[in-house]
Amino acid sequence: MHLSQIRLNDGTRAVVLREGERAHVVRDTASTYDLALAAIAAGHALSEEIAARGLGGPVDLAAALSEGRVLLPLDHPDPTHMHLTGTGLTHTGSASARDSMHHGVDPDALTDSMKMFRMGVEGGKPANGVAGVQPEWFYKGNGHAATAPGAALLSPEFALDAGEEPELAGLYIVAPDGRPFRLGFALANEFSDHVTERGNYLWLAHSKLRPASFGPEILIGDLPDHIDGECRVLRDGAAIWEKPFLSGEANMSHSIANLEHHHFKYDLFRQPGDVHVHFFGTATISFADGISAQPGDIFEISSAPFGLPLRNPLQISAAGPVHIETL
Repeated sequence: MHLSQIRLNDGTRAVVLREGERAHVVRDTASTYDLALAAIAAGHALSEEIAARGLGGPVDLAAALSEGRVLLPLDHPDPTHMHLTGTGLTHTGSASARDSMHHGVDPDALTDSMKMFRMGVEGGKPANGVAGVQPEWFYKGNGHAATAPGAALLSPEFALDAGEEPELAGLYIVAPDGRPFRLGFALANEFSDHVTERGNYLWLAHSKLRPASFGPEILIGDLPDHIDGECRVLRDGAAIWEKPFLSGEANMSHSIANLEHHHFKYDLFRQPGDVHVHFFGTATISFADGISAQPGDIFEISSAPFGLPLRNPLQISAAGPVHIETL
């Protein structure tokens, strides 16, 4: 079962349920946010809430996507209450590209990145639900940085690189009593500045303060243990780079539960009504193969279990330095 959000031809919003090849609007539902809160209040699953509301007319999701009417599959009425965060060095093989960025004068010395990765391999999948080693964690921004499927990822004019990171994200809402609930998982482009990060690993925080996109659809339910995906960078209609990526716990050094625990263990991230989109990391980026994206290039991320592919063109902001005024 998949959920998405679209704008109908009359400009109103709707939630769409897709099962197999058939997609229909969910009756009397303008947002997945409202749908999720209603399910929590009723004490039942999303599927039960949808069944109670019923389905309306059919939807051609592919047409809606091509027409620019597909929205983020989960958002918040106030974008400042939507948090974009992530964890890195979580996938088998993810340390190699990072390690090559951060080597110092001694090529035989372990970088902090490799140390962090090994910690995850040794303690990132705890047994019996006990919290394991904490992962690397970073902040990307709030809902103002969330970019809809099909919309341009806007790289700031001061950025040194604009590169894709094909991965999965978990989508969450915090109940009125502070309990986090996961709606499901979505394809994601955790867009980053790898040249800035390479300059000094302490600039990782700066390199992550970029927009990101996820969707178009939410996969409701548990995450498959093994996921095959494909990422491409398109220029003038042709792929200048393409590569498979793997995800799912079979290909990860941390369990999803461990990553979730180390995010939501903070009271700050259990504020009632807030939405969280948490990016789970990747081992595949075009930057590691020497690709430098240009304005107009299109990033495409696809994986069959997640429905429609996620595509976003690259755009560079024309904004200059910010002038700070004194009051």
